[in-house]
Amino acid sequence: MTSPAYELTHLEALEAEAVHIFREVAATFERPVLLFSGGKDSMVMLHVAAKAFWPSPPPFPVMHVDTGHNFEEVIEFRDRTVERYGLRLVVTSVQDDIDAGRVVEDPQAGRNRLQTAALLRAIREHAFDAVFGGARRDEEKARAKERVFSFRDEFGQWDPRNQRPELWDLYNGRHRKGEHIRVFPLSNWTELDIWQYIEAEGVTLPSIYYSHRRQVVQRDGMLLAHTRFLTLARGETPYEATVRFRTVGDATCTGCVESTAASPGEVVAEVAVTRLTERGATRADDRISEAGMEDRKKEGYF
Repeated sequence: MTSPAYELTHLEALEAEAVHIFREVAATFERPVLLFSGGKDSMVMLHVAAKAFWPSPPPFPVMHVDTGHNFEEVIEFRDRTVERYGLRLVVTSVQDDIDAGRVVEDPQAGRNRLQTAALLRAIREHAFDAVFGGARRDEEKARAKERVFSFRDEFGQWDPRNQRPELWDLYNGRHRKGEHIRVFPLSNWTELDIWQYIEAEGVTLPSIYYSHRRQVVQRDGMLLAHTRFLTLARGETPYEATVRFRTVGDATCTGCVESTAASPGEVVAEVAVTRLTERGATRADDRISEAGMEDRKKEGYF
């Protein structure tokens, strides 16, 4: 009598890969940290990390790079989540860099690019040697080029032409003092995988990921939330619409989409038929040029 075959579903396989990556980092690095904005990818990443080290809490803090232009619902969710998991939260502020004159704000460009200085400063100050990020290869061209273990030099820079092979899921985290590794446990996931996992695992998210009524402004083919951080241009008139957010970031450049999807299952059905990535459809800061994201990553961006 033959034994029944043991097979993983595609979500179980993705989760197992991410669990392996978390444990590999915990075993080989001294001071890892997990980037946590309260968004769906960082929430899935935290959920997997909690499973990887259960019954103990994840053996590293979480860090939010705060632009100061946040959705209130997301910050409230971030703080509740950190308390619920019993984590230490590190917040590094873009506003601190602006006040100290380390960066100069361009009101027309938003603050996303300024996050790089705040991130690299926090990595130096806390001597973090591994930084978990929720980036996925399906999001954007530059992110599709990146390895799971992404080496960064002493300036936090990424060289897309000088990456380490990762054959058979063997990861090379060697680095000298002052250098660090960006680690992406969700690299091989897609937006649809993320939402299917959220539905299957009952992962909680900020309310703005689901359909709600909100004042919006149409700009450059996108719907931007009308918040206190958004300066209206001439001729722009806010109006109310039924929307949800596919991704969460700086409120001045993160767009929403018209949607009636009010549950994870309804979002899964919606994402399954879309032909635009979430960043391509809803992130104004990614539209600066074809190589915009790659240029920012070379400077040390997420």
